[in-house]
Amino acid sequence: MQQRNADRTKARILAAAIEEFAARGIAGARVDRIAEVAGCNKAMLYAYFGNKHELFDAAFSANVDEYLDEVGFDVDDLPAYAGRVFDYFEAHPDRLRLSTWYRLERPEGQPLEAIVAVNHSRLDELQRGMRRRVVTRQFSAVTLLSLIQAIATSWSSMNPEYGADVPSATVRRRAVVTAVEKILS
Repeated sequence: MQQRNADRTKARILAAAIEEFAARGIAGARVDRIAEVAGCNKAMLYAYFGNKHELFDAAFSANVDEYLDEVGFDVDDLPAYAGRVFDYFEAHPDRLRLSTWYRLERPEGQPLEAIVAVNHSRLDELQRGMRRRVVTRQFSAVTLLSLIQAIATSWSSMNPEYGADVPSATVRRRAVVTAVEKILS
C-alpha cells in the first residue's frame, strides 16, 4: 500500500513539475509552487527527485516518454509522422514550450538518456531506410530528422502578427505533411 501512495505522489509531482516548467522554464519555476500543486511538501519532492534541475530532468524525461507513446515513429511513412508531431503539439502547446525551455536552458547540460536513446533509435531507423532506399539519401539522417521536426513544429513559432491570415489547423497540418512529402521526393 505504501509503494502505491509513493507512485501516486511521484506522478502528481511530475505532472505539476511539467506544468510549472512549461510555463516558466527552469530558472523561473518554483519548487514551492510545484509542491503545492502536487499536494506534498518540498522535503518530499526533494527526497524523490533531488534538486530542481534533477526534477526538471525527470519531468522532461516523463514528457518525452508520453510524447513517444502518442506520436511513434515510422520510417516508412515520415509524412504521417510529421502530421502526428503537428497534432501532438497542436493539442499540447505547453509540451512544445517545455521542449523549448529544455533547448534554451540546457544547451550544455548533461544529455538526458531519454533524448539520447530516442535520437539514436530514430537516426538508426532513418539510416536503415536509406539503405533500403525507402528514404531519400539527399540529406543525412540527422539533417532529415531535424528538417521534419522543424516543419512539423513551424506553425507553433509563427509571429502572432499574422493573426487572421493563419490558416486553420487542418490546412496547417496538410501543409506540414505535403512539405515533408516534397523533401522526401
